[in-house]
Amino acid sequence: MIQTVNRAVTSPARVAAAALFGAAGLLFMLYPAVRPYSDYLNQTTLDGARAYASGAWVAAHFFGMIGFLLLGLAVQALREILRGTDGDRAGIAATALTWVGVGLTLPYYGAEDFGLHAIGGRALADGTPELLGLVDGVRGGGTQMTMFAAGLLLVAAGAVTAAVGIWRSGVLARWSGVPLAIGFALFIPQFFGSPWMRVAHGVLLAAGALWLAAELLRARRTDRSARTTS
Repeated sequence: MIQTVNRAVTSPARVAAAALFGAAGLLFMLYPAVRPYSDYLNQTTLDGARAYASGAWVAAHFFGMIGFLLLGLAVQALREILRGTDGDRAGIAATALTWVGVGLTLPYYGAEDFGLHAIGGRALADGTPELLGLVDGVRGGGTQMTMFAAGLLLVAAGAVTAAVGIWRSGVLARWSGVPLAIGFALFIPQFFGSPWMRVAHGVLLAAGALWLAAELLRARRTDRSARTTS
């Protein structure tokens, strides 16, 4: 007779994933909340330069960059939790999609953060708003825009695939990955919204990430590996 022994396992990966998702969610909320919403798109006056040159601009985009890095680590930790379940393959795919997406996204954020900050600072120091004409060269080129859009689409695909893996796994509440997936699916559209819509999107990402983190800490994974034969 084969007897299967079930035992609850406290997985370090589960704790790590919860911490990483929670921290990433908070940073994605801070990103739109901290960034300046003055007339930063105006490239004919110094209003745009003041936005780019501010410490808030640097901090906000830094929060976004670290948020993406933590998201990649969080999905990788989640993959360990899904290992051996019906969500295993989705976990592998989600990890690959997320990391490739993060890799394509971060160069654009770096250029926005530090490149535009340098341009804005020099325009303010020299009193020459004409320097803001360089902004389009930093952010508006076809290559960088294609990389940025492709990166965000892959991150969204990773989040959706992770939600599918959670749904299939049976080790976490089925819906616990859905709000975060919706948030990343809306990441590109939110750029075209008003400031309050962008802040609301950050709150949605934080809520989704924190819900998943709470579920990761609450759930207990059943390990069926211990078997005895008699």
